[in-house]
Amino acid sequence: MTLTTTKTHAVHGGTLRYLKHDSAATGTPMTLSVFVPPGEGPFPVLIWLSGLTCTEDNFTTKAGAYGAAAEHGVIIVAPDTSPRGEGVADDPAYDLGQGAGFYVDATQAPWAPHFRMETYVTDELIGLIDAEFPTTKVRSISGHSMGGHGALTLALRHPHLFRSVSAFAPIASPTRCPWGEKALGAYLGPDRTVWADHDATLLIEGGTGQGCFDDILIDQGDADPFLADQLKPELLQAAADAVGQRITLRIQPGYDHSYFFMASFVADHVGFHAARLKD
Repeated sequence: MTLTTTKTHAVHGGTLRYLKHDSAATGTPMTLSVFVPPGEGPFPVLIWLSGLTCTEDNFTTKAGAYGAAAEHGVIIVAPDTSPRGEGVADDPAYDLGQGAGFYVDATQAPWAPHFRMETYVTDELIGLIDAEFPTTKVRSISGHSMGGHGALTLALRHPHLFRSVSAFAPIASPTRCPWGEKALGAYLGPDRTVWADHDATLLIEGGTGQGCFDDILIDQGDADPFLADQLKPELLQAAADAVGQRITLRIQPGYDHSYFFMASFVADHVGFHAARLKD
């Protein structure tokens, strides 16, 4: 695999690159952005997973994370949210298909040939970044909404890969909300026991990843229109309390689901991961 740089920007003393490559996991071209802080490195890595309808550009241009990343000496990697292109299955709705990969490996037609986002992130992307950039081969993961679901489930399912995990407004229990039921049913089929392997609340309840993370930082706005029906962080908190997993769930008054919310607290998340990445 070869990374091709499509754009480069100087920011906060570091370098931001937009890149593309042909993915073996998805069988499609994939795009991403990578911020490398000033200095020679090597640097630890924070992988950011975005939410429904997003590309790599939403976080890159709106989150305002690179000042904190430069201060703490952290590479930030932001991949696209799904495979795209001609011949890639799609759906007219915003919450399924292109832009809505849900960070699972699909097993059902017509999604299975390309929608393999779990393998893409945990295998291909990590290997590519470690091979092409000055990393310490130590990394953490974070994300927003669908990407918060992805960050939590991938960290819990692959704890050996990540030093820490955090999320903004994650879909905390996708087996119990309309977004998740639609996507998991389409990608994984009707067997809900298979869905449970991709539900952060149920993974924690079952002890997956137990003892691997000293804390999980979650920020949630109380003015988020999706809070009650789609996100349900109280289920995640209850599961964590039941098994003794520490979660710092911060309910932020007045904040919604937008990148204005993330931009307000992203420096806290970068600092949270930096402290654990450099232990």
